[in-house]
Amino acid sequence: MKFSLTALTAAVLITTAPWAMAQNVAIVNGKPVPASRVAALEQQIAATGRPVDEAVRAQLKEEAILREIFMQEAQKRGIGATEEYKQQMELARQTIMIRALFADQQKKNPVTEADIRAEYDKFVAANGGKEYRARHILVESEDEAKAIIASLKKGGKFDEIAKKQSKDPGSGANGGDLDWAAAGSYVPEFSAAMVKLEKGQLTQEPVKSQFGWHVIRVDDVRTAELPKFEDIQPQIAQQMQQQKMQEYQQQLRDKAKVQ
Repeated sequence: MKFSLTALTAAVLITTAPWAMAQNVAIVNGKPVPASRVAALEQQIAATGRPVDEAVRAQLKEEAILREIFMQEAQKRGIGATEEYKQQMELARQTIMIRALFADQQKKNPVTEADIRAEYDKFVAANGGKEYRARHILVESEDEAKAIIASLKKGGKFDEIAKKQSKDPGSGANGGDLDWAAAGSYVPEFSAAMVKLEKGQLTQEPVKSQFGWHVIRVDDVRTAELPKFEDIQPQIAQQMQQQKMQEYQQQLRDKAKVQ
């Protein structure tokens, strides 16, 4: 016995099939997989900066189909009724809502270029001027530091003494070398003594700080080389956005009535 479509049924299928194909990427066990799911996956990929080409779209389509298959199986097993599933869904809901809240806050309170420029100017003011290539030897007592200064004046090698006697393990292993840094990078007592030295000069008296007694030598001095605004603008913007978000979160925490 042969079966055939009636004229009416055939007309309905002809008119609805193109629409169905446009709305769905597949039908899995009679259940449609909406194209919007693939679009959502595409958005996630695009947000990471990766290009979405036809090959990627094909992979995402397959992923959407697999997700539907696995979801159907999970529903058959009653996974959705378990307490663990409900707890995980609640956590996921909270995460999505909080992420959306923070995105909305950033959109409504953006970091402007003027804000970034002002922050850069503060950075320049704090780090401009001179940079020093200094060495130091850190010891426990003033007498030990004085003995080192006397030894250096007699021709002792600074790097050799630093390696043997300095209790600063980082610089000591490098002959006392502290690399290039602005004076503000050091504790006040150290900075005050260092900036008085010319290139090649050694402190004539030990310098006391919270860490012990220092013998300091300046190997070189130069004008600070600071990055251009355009080169670090993205990093400054990111840091300022993070700072604003932290402040916003703290404001919410402070206003909340927690018992």
